[in-house]
This record gives sequence, C-alpha cells and structure tokens, in this order.
Amino acid sequence: MTDLAVAEKKYTYEDYLKTPDDVRYELIEGELLMTPAPNTEHQRILRKLGFKMVKFVEENDLGEVFYAPCDVYLDDENTLQPDILFVSKEKLKIIGKNYIQGAPDLVVEIISEQSAYRDTIQKKMLYARFGVKEYWIAAPGEKMMEVYHLDNKRYRLTKTYFYNNILESQILKVELKEIF
Repeated sequence: MTDLAVAEKKYTYEDYLKTPDDVRYELIEGELLMTPAPNTEHQRILRKLGFKMVKFVEENDLGEVFYAPCDVYLDDENTLQPDILFVSKEKLKIIGKNYIQGAPDLVVEIISEQSAYRDTIQKKMLYARFGVKEYWIAAPGEKMMEVYHLDNKRYRLTKTYFYNNILESQILKVELKEIF
C-alpha cells in the first residue's frame, strides 16, 4: 500500500472575500498570502510615481490609474493587489465596482525584502500568463526600475533604469531621481 499525500486546500475568490478587511491578502494559485503593510520608503515611491503617472494619464486622456489596495481578479484562484496599475481607455470595461476584472495594461510592483520573491517570480509569471502588457519592478535599495514587455506570454526585460536615467516606456516618461 502506498502513502497518499494529503492535498492542501485550494482557496478561491469566495474564500478571499471572507478575509478580514484590516489585513491585506493576495490569492496566488489558490494560496492565501498575507501582505504586510509597506514601509515609509515604499509609500513615498508609490506616491511620487503614482502622482507622475496619474498626471500623465489624465493630461493625455489615456485611461485610469489605481493604487493598492485594489483587487485585480485574474481568475478564481488568483487575485492580486499590485502597488500601481494602469487600465487604458480601450480596456475600461474591466473596471468593476469592487475590483479590476482582468489584466490591466501596466502593473508596477515596488519590492521589499519581504516581497521580492513574490513580486519578481510569482506575480511576474501570473501577470504574464494573464496578459499584462507592461510590468515594472521598482527596487528602492538600488534606486532602480526594471521595465518588462509581454512577448509571447513571457516577459522580456526591455531596459533597466537607474537613479539618473529617464524612464521611457510605452505608457510614461519620468526622471527617476524625482521618484527615488
């Protein structure tokens, strides 16, 4: 007789909705993962970059920008809360009353020691699989931003930008020294 492994419970969006409001969670491949509150450096970068993005998007009538915590429902086992997300005018229909239903055009994650694996591996793979066209990873310690573009369901690193660079993507142009 062989030993059978006990299957771990797979959580769904319905389970996710039952989590307490005062604790941030993400649902990744059916696993509920608590997300600790970000530190002040993270919040400062989010505020500065978000401000630049909102200004640019609104001045050019491109769509909408949202900040965490904002649920991005990808499927019943994957609901994420990216730090910043952009939805183009062409995809505004994915914006629901309570969450974004489907892949935004751009997602920005600001990594920390606690979130590095989740942001650079797990979430990056999910965003690619579900069709997020552009993915930015901000690394505060290195004062660096990596910009990825979707190419055949996989991300291709387009460019790594540093503190003195001007980040130019399909969505935005910003001097990183204004962010970091």
